[in-house]
Amino acid sequence: MEYKIFGCKTNKYFTEKWLNTDYLSDKTWTFIASCIVTDKAKSKWIKYLKDTIKWFQNKNDKIYLSGCWTIKKWELVNDFYKTYPELKEFEENIILLWEDPEKSWIEEKVNILKKRSISTRKYVIIQNWCDNYCTFCLTIKARWKHFSRKTEEIINEIQNIEKLGVKEIILTWTNIGAWWTSNTIKYKETKLNELLREILSKTNIPRIRISSLWIEYIDDELLEIFQNTRIYPHFHLSIQSWSDKILKSMNRNYSRKTLENTLLKINSIKRDDNILISIWADFIVGFPWEDEKDFEDTLEIIEKYNIVKVHCFPFSSHKKSDSIPAWLFPNQVDEKIKHERIKLISELGENIRKKFLKLNSWKELNLLLERVTETKFTWWSENYIDLNEYNFTVNNWEIIRNWNIVKWIYNFSEQ
Repeated sequence: MEYKIFGCKTNKYFTEKWLNTDYLSDKTWTFIASCIVTDKAKSKWIKYLKDTIKWFQNKNDKIYLSGCWTIKKWELVNDFYKTYPELKEFEENIILLWEDPEKSWIEEKVNILKKRSISTRKYVIIQNWCDNYCTFCLTIKARWKHFSRKTEEIINEIQNIEKLGVKEIILTWTNIGAWWTSNTIKYKETKLNELLREILSKTNIPRIRISSLWIEYIDDELLEIFQNTRIYPHFHLSIQSWSDKILKSMNRNYSRKTLENTLLKINSIKRDDNILISIWADFIVGFPWEDEKDFEDTLEIIEKYNIVKVHCFPFSSHKKSDSIPAWLFPNQVDEKIKHERIKLISELGENIRKKFLKLNSWKELNLLLERVTETKFTWWSENYIDLNEYNFTVNNWEIIRNWNIVKWIYNFSEQ
């Protein structure tokens, strides 16, 4: 079965589960994981779906559609074609699926076969969704309330992954810092640190990567855990803005001062392996009320604290489907200004990324294989440098077959 994944790591996790179900085991059509985080994200999977159906050889061929907007409040949607009327003509070709096959609407129980892998890294979901109601967020309508998976369940999943020979896991979902809090707003209740210590104690997986973190959940104990050499020296931070005015209107639970203190501490982490910490971050530009000074403040934080990779999105109003609070705010920013700011922030981020690569020149990095083709493959270093772009030649298929972590020294200054 062909598949196409749009959006976040959550979609990758559930796509692999679906591809390993007995329900899809005899299907030869296409599986699509949808994303609704922005209007642009929606348009991408809708276009892909339409284009795929146009290429169908048989009018009875099907698209199996999962992801954020096939569910609302954890129920399979009954108004999908009201939200997306442009897909109504393809209704006979579309089968809507729950996000999680283990909670499937399919009457016959869906068994997980665990045969097909889409990555040498494995995603492990530890928590579900969020209660924060950020004013720019649409996906909360799909997922509803936050809950956490039990420690024993998570540990058992990781131990089973180890038996497959996998060398790396990524702890993920929407707001993983909120693991075991009663509500995602109550960040001081987090027990993420306890979970990480349990994983380090009861599993032997060599590399553990922590997915996107909200600033308010990062405390001194967590930073201490990041000194452990099994933990990726990598942070992916949900920052969004450097302006107190904008953060408040977004309904975020941290301030510019908290951001600065946290970034200072992250940049001060010392590890026994001497690997340089990499920081990635998400930003939204063109949020209502964002003026030139607010945007310049955001540029300042990126440069001052060496944000190695910038995930930057223009504010999306979602006016064409289900609305969000912020699209009703006054002082909306012109689309042209948004795109100009996207260009500036992206150029700055790329310059910082190149500087970071040069700082890693001639350092011994541990690389994990990710994808393989006939002549090329992708490696990831422990501080999340993607070496696919450098077109290494495949010359050791034994390494590839065993998904080994290998040491590599490279001169990035040549790039």
